[in-house]
Amino acid sequence: MSIAWEKRYASRTQKQTSSAIRELLKLTERPDVISFAGGLPAPEVFPVRQVQEACEKVLKENGSRALQYGPTEGYLPLRELICQDAAQNGLKITPDNVLITSGSQQALDLLGKIFINRGDHILVESPTYLGALQAWSVYGAEYVAVPSDADGIQTDYVQEALRVSPKMMYILPNFQNPTGVTISRDRRVKILELAEQFGVPVIEDDPYGQLRFEGVDIPSTIKLDGDRCGNPEEYNGNVIYLSTYSKILAPGLRLAWVIAPAQVIRKMVIAKQGADLHTPSFTQYVAYEVARDGFINRHVELIRRIYRERRDVMLDSMEEHMPGNVHWTHPQGGLFLWASLPEHINTTTIFPQVAAEKVAYVPGDSFFPCGGGENTLRLNFSNASPEKINEGIARLGKVFKKVLLQQS
Repeated sequence: MSIAWEKRYASRTQKQTSSAIRELLKLTERPDVISFAGGLPAPEVFPVRQVQEACEKVLKENGSRALQYGPTEGYLPLRELICQDAAQNGLKITPDNVLITSGSQQALDLLGKIFINRGDHILVESPTYLGALQAWSVYGAEYVAVPSDADGIQTDYVQEALRVSPKMMYILPNFQNPTGVTISRDRRVKILELAEQFGVPVIEDDPYGQLRFEGVDIPSTIKLDGDRCGNPEEYNGNVIYLSTYSKILAPGLRLAWVIAPAQVIRKMVIAKQGADLHTPSFTQYVAYEVARDGFINRHVELIRRIYRERRDVMLDSMEEHMPGNVHWTHPQGGLFLWASLPEHINTTTIFPQVAAEKVAYVPGDSFFPCGGGENTLRLNFSNASPEKINEGIARLGKVFKKVLLQQS
């Protein structure tokens, strides 16, 4: 007699759901499908030669150490490099403020482990990153959703939302996933003021910050918080900052980092020890060899150039092929734009018609923690060639025109 597995699972697994994006990717793996669904970087920009040379150098010069267990906090030279990069952006930190994680997704999970009790409220943008919701819902988090507009989270609504005493506030300030919008400087300052007033920490998730290809850079929220704190030698403010090498080197490396007060880092280190002991040593050694001597700054220029071209192609193609009552964002960087159809159109319901034309997107409702967004969708422009972007948006526009005509 086989075991009744459903009766053995922990009650918290009832909160677990498969990523809608991952499920859609399974449907769009066929080479004849033009997919705007995944948040995939362009493989053409992966620094394959530099990674190969770094692997050879690491194995030749540090093979025994790179293949050995390492400290949970991460490879010290890599953490020091992150400190140097932060200093160039005006933020003073020490390696004690830095933890290397196996992708930002692990960082989100570790934050859930150390902060979230069942029933705790998390203040989030609406819509927000699906991966954060997936990471924290398993710990029993509840969400307080604040709407966004072209300048990001609407801070006029944040103060009222903070009255429920959320455990933390989660924001993606630059070229947000999924909308592509950026939080203005004034709103970042207001967020910090409210966070201090209500005693609520801010989780700043910034995977796309270096991928600006239009407009002026805005200081990170943690940098603004460091200024507010008088910029001490070791950061001890109210912001926990996440970033990653996935978008500027390669996602397959699964390397990211957290910058936070040292006491938070120590607590995350203990949680990480129970998860994987440490991020792979070899990967950290290789990333350090590739990233040192300013390579990333030069490489990012290539990524920006290619992504800007693809964004421009998608925007032009949307103008050409979309019905007049479809609207979309104009991201100044990152990987995504966000589109809205008339409210009576459900982008999940019509997805089979879209898939039949061999094109794909992510329906927007998955990004709304408290419901809504059924008429929205996310489009990725970084992964497809300009030719495929033109063809895919033309197919998409054809379906939308047909659906709108049928449901008018």
